[in-house]
Amino acid sequence: MKPLLIVLLLPAFAATLRADPPALAKIDRHALVTRHNITWDDPAGQLPLGNGEFCFNADATGLQTFGGLTLAHWGWHSFPLPPGWTPDQVPPTGTFQKGRNTRAGDVYPKTAQGIHDWLRSNPHLMNLGQLSLCGTDGIALQPTDITNITRTLDIWSGIQTSTYKLKGASVRVQTCVDPSSDAVAVRIDSPLVATGELQVALDFPYPAKQNNTWVSDYSHPQSHRTIIVSHTASRLDLHRIVDSTNYYTSLVWSSAATLGSGPIVTNTSVTSIVLTPAVINKPIFSATSPHRFHLSAKGHDSLAFVCAYSPVKIGAALPGVAQVFADTAAYWPAFWKTGGAIDLSGSKDPRWFELERRIVLSQYLTAVNSAGSYPPAEAGLMSIDRWGDHFHMEMVWWHLAHFALWNRWDMAARALGCYQRFTPIAAQLASQLGYKGLEWPKAVGPEGRVMPWLGSQVLLWKEPHPIFFAELDYRLHPTRATLDKWSGIVNGTATYMADYPTLDPKTGIYHLDPVMPPSERGITADTVFDLAYWRFGLETAQKWRRRMGQPRDPHWDDVLTHLAPLPEANGVYLLAPAWTDTYTARAWEHPDLIGVLGMLPPMPAVDPATSRRTVLKVWQTWNWDRCWGWDFPWMAMAAARTGQPDIAVEALLRGSIRNHYDERGANTGGSNPYLPGNAGLLYATAMMAAGWDGAPKTNAPGFPNNGQWTVRYENLTPAP
Repeated sequence: MKPLLIVLLLPAFAATLRADPPALAKIDRHALVTRHNITWDDPAGQLPLGNGEFCFNADATGLQTFGGLTLAHWGWHSFPLPPGWTPDQVPPTGTFQKGRNTRAGDVYPKTAQGIHDWLRSNPHLMNLGQLSLCGTDGIALQPTDITNITRTLDIWSGIQTSTYKLKGASVRVQTCVDPSSDAVAVRIDSPLVATGELQVALDFPYPAKQNNTWVSDYSHPQSHRTIIVSHTASRLDLHRIVDSTNYYTSLVWSSAATLGSGPIVTNTSVTSIVLTPAVINKPIFSATSPHRFHLSAKGHDSLAFVCAYSPVKIGAALPGVAQVFADTAAYWPAFWKTGGAIDLSGSKDPRWFELERRIVLSQYLTAVNSAGSYPPAEAGLMSIDRWGDHFHMEMVWWHLAHFALWNRWDMAARALGCYQRFTPIAAQLASQLGYKGLEWPKAVGPEGRVMPWLGSQVLLWKEPHPIFFAELDYRLHPTRATLDKWSGIVNGTATYMADYPTLDPKTGIYHLDPVMPPSERGITADTVFDLAYWRFGLETAQKWRRRMGQPRDPHWDDVLTHLAPLPEANGVYLLAPAWTDTYTARAWEHPDLIGVLGMLPPMPAVDPATSRRTVLKVWQTWNWDRCWGWDFPWMAMAAARTGQPDIAVEALLRGSIRNHYDERGANTGGSNPYLPGNAGLLYATAMMAAGWDGAPKTNAPGFPNNGQWTVRYENLTPAP
């Protein structure tokens, strides 16, 4: 049969990939979702409201009075280059290395330390603006000023409602983010609005880094500019200039409100304030601030406005408050009614509610943070992490792969366009280092330039990811258009993968040397997960060649046939041949060994019995308090696929500081939310419910069949 005919017949096969549980009642999705609405009465606790590209993190006041950032996937900033450096001297690939990798890692010349440090911090996401409540004196409220807080984020409608007491008077604030534009809408009802004792301030900070932490700096107003583009009785349009970054903000308010501000346009004659903990991340309500605007509605009990942000000038057709609330209230129910769903409410295990809460809220968080123009950083758009929100190309799988299993591929597709956009620099990076094909960078911003780091070139498991994504896309959309979209990336990636291993002429064995494993425990050779993933990537790329009507590549087959075997001893896999202390001194950080038959499907080089014993051994010996959020769903995938579903559930619910899910449903364990844990949970639970290729033909094969779990699911796609 000709390859094109195969392509034409595959859509019928693809329909069989979507699995629904047999003979189980249809899920009441409204009940499923709303029983996990978020209530959080911490005044400073921040809930993300967003559309995948843009996120407004609101505290209990309904705004950002006590904290919270406004972030967007397009909102990047870079500081000026260090003294003595010009743009033409900056390596476009992010590294000065020439020639193939060595175990020394990516070593920067001592003369380039200045640009090394600059590249580590630039570009970075920046806080686009902060909306706060203040009084007539312009002083921000303090958490102790408000009492009787009741705050709920109705995730079915996407609207946060906060009620509380201020100065003995009632305040009600509703907040939401427009699903189709980067705008936040707010309604405030309080008698304090009428007296002028409650106003809204819009402030713009400068980005700063202090003690390896990113902050909003309101203490250097002379370092950036806020320019009025236009001003009417109900609208203000601003142009923001922050070094080389330009963006626009528009504020539209109800006719009852009036606008006030400090000095505008020029940034001269402003006294600089020393950057201290007292002013970091806090707006400076001062008459000398050129970046502060305030809205008041004296004489009226309500104040409503829309604040929009954009990388380009905002047009006249900005939606009003009522329109944004209506569109938001229509968008989120449509989101919840489509895609996959898992209902655990019929279970007897008392932990069902917590696991279901994590599943539902993880869907919300990934839709808010991860469905934008670029893959998210580890903290998404909820905060700026110590990497400056560079996103990690090895983490792209953990952030986005679950969308395929939950039949929300369109939410991943936009960010996955980074592979097409980064193809030129991936080719340049590979060529600079003496390799063929495409070498995908490690930690990057929107320009695709790799951030300097010891393991940037040798952390190899980022490399096969686009092949995995191509396969996920093809399983959902087995068409010629899908083949054409991914074929160049698949071919270029596999070309690099076949060129990277070093051949031992004495043994005829190809070795992955040097390599840093996912656990990042050092640079060595022949790490177990990388060897398995290399085989998966090359074999899948060969399938793509056949689909494209091309013969198998003989060199790829030679590498596949003679690639070093997976390291093992005493019936279990090892992290690497040289690391015989895998289950003692190295039994912490990411347990790479379990990924070979868990995240990855079966393949001839991976022994099922050894994989099963390895999963059990890791489960029993690993220090789970020294792991990360996605390690727990990784274990669940491996346990499910190796026929140990009891371990799969226990892994997802294991008590650990790194497996905590806060009031937002965000996986935590460090100083920031950790979205790879949330997205990994979604991949694992979809796999445990709907199964995987070759899974037992039972309902929810990844859950224990012990009478304690009743799993109903809809519209999930089995994993490869």
